Amino acid sequence: MILFDDTALFTQGTGGKKTFDLPDADLMLIDNFFSKEESDRYYNSLLHNTVWHEYEMPMYDKVVTAPRMVAWYGANDKTGKEWPAELLEIRERVQKETQIQFNAVLLNLYRNGKDGVAWHSDKTPSSNKNMIIASVTFGETRLFRLRHKSLKNIPQVEIPLHHGTFLLMAGSTNSFWEHQVPKTARDVLPRINLTFRQVGGPNLVL
Repeated sequence: MILFDDTALFTQGTGGKKTFDLPDADLMLIDNFFSKEESDRYYNSLLHNTVWHEYEMPMYDKVVTAPRMVAWYGANDKTGKEWPAELLEIRERVQKETQIQFNAVLLNLYRNGKDGVAWHSDKTPSSNKNMIIASVTFGETRLFRLRHKSLKNIPQVEIPLHHGTFLLMAGSTNSFWEHQVPKTARDVLPRINLTFRQVGGPNLVL
């Protein structure tokens, strides 16, 4: 039996390309970065062929299991596993759009509404002090929220990330802003998120 084969229910955004006017941030969104057909294919392939695993993380004075599943390819991966063809295709499209090279990717699987990620800024060691994160979403639409770390008068930003959407966080965004994917009580289908990163070495630009 094939689980979660519900791509017909996934929706794509209609906002096109948008750059956000926010202090201390360089944030760009592209809806329909991948077509519905491409997004369906990547979703099914990544969902069923990725070796997903749980991981434990420190929280206050204890260690807990993160409410999502993950996979990692690229820098600092001692297993030496090769990138699947689909990941290489997706990375090529991202690099062509951004004119930036990425050597690592973190995949997150949000299985249902009980999975999410709390407020944080990414701490992956980067070749660039202003970490660049190129994010691609396949599957269920989930809210992506951002809040400024120090300017509390700035309202939180809410961005729905749809099937096939691309989001680029560059410049000082990760230094000055935190982000989260909140859990939801709604009955939602799985979401796969890929965050391409530059880990170690020089900041390569195509």
